[in-house]
Amino acid sequence: MQPSSFPIGLDTKPQFLHSESQVQPSIIDCPVRTVPVLRNNISGTSAAHDIHVVGSMGIERAAAGIEYRGDVYGTTVKINVWQPKVNKDSKDVSATWVHINNGVGEHTDRIGAGIMVNPSFSGDTSVRFHIAWTEGLEKKVCMDQSCRGFVQVNRKWAPGVRLDHVSVYDGPQWAMIIKIFKDPKTKNWWVTDGKNIPLGYWPSGLFTFLYDKGNFAFWGGIVQGPTATSKAVEMGSGHFASEGYRRAAIIRNIQILNKNNTYVTPEDDLKLAHGTSNSTLYTIDKFRVDTDGLGMYYGGPGLVA
Repeated sequence: MQPSSFPIGLDTKPQFLHSESQVQPSIIDCPVRTVPVLRNNISGTSAAHDIHVVGSMGIERAAAGIEYRGDVYGTTVKINVWQPKVNKDSKDVSATWVHINNGVGEHTDRIGAGIMVNPSFSGDTSVRFHIAWTEGLEKKVCMDQSCRGFVQVNRKWAPGVRLDHVSVYDGPQWAMIIKIFKDPKTKNWWVTDGKNIPLGYWPSGLFTFLYDKGNFAFWGGIVQGPTATSKAVEMGSGHFASEGYRRAAIIRNIQILNKNNTYVTPEDDLKLAHGTSNSTLYTIDKFRVDTDGLGMYYGGPGLVA
């Protein structure tokens, strides 16, 4: 099961810097025509976390990243993989995330993917790859395979899989590429890696407002939970953005997919914004726009600078 076509504009063999390596998820080689479905490491049922939500009652939240407001048919991004510290017994979350939205207010469809430390969902403090979505009309929030909707097609790795390597401060750097794009023929929203190997897709009929396209995209770091900003949850590498490469987390090569199924770098200043919701806890630095896309450093320890 493959998309009817792949977007134009990017080499399927992405180049990584000489000082970084491409991270791979833990491989689970299932038989042909079967797919792996990961179970939580915790007993009972854990509710999915809507990491896109803003202003929920009793939820603390902070974000540092880049926003784009305009037509979005997909996106590609390279993220620097770190393992931020999150208290194992908490319900807090720290993520490096990309999501695409469409809708109004509480009735907003959302799809997203990225890496996350989420102890209350996965049962440990490992950094894992996750996908999530929100059906705005029904206000239904789902993560990985917590409910029906996302169609998984990859038999070697699954949403929720642990990443085998993470970056080290002043040491080896690891990165991964995430692509989310709309199939122009089937209208399904696909998730693939940097080599265009599909993980799976959200069927077009799953959404009301995202059926045709998105009108908003976000790339960056998010911390969220009952004590996310009051108990010093780390974002990114856990260091401020000003520390730079191999010390602070970086997100780069950000492009969006246009209606012609071509990746382009968004350059309209009226549609772009970058910043942080709490600059005393989390910072951004060296935001840039170049031929390879948007990029910036971001993150922090969650403590007042």
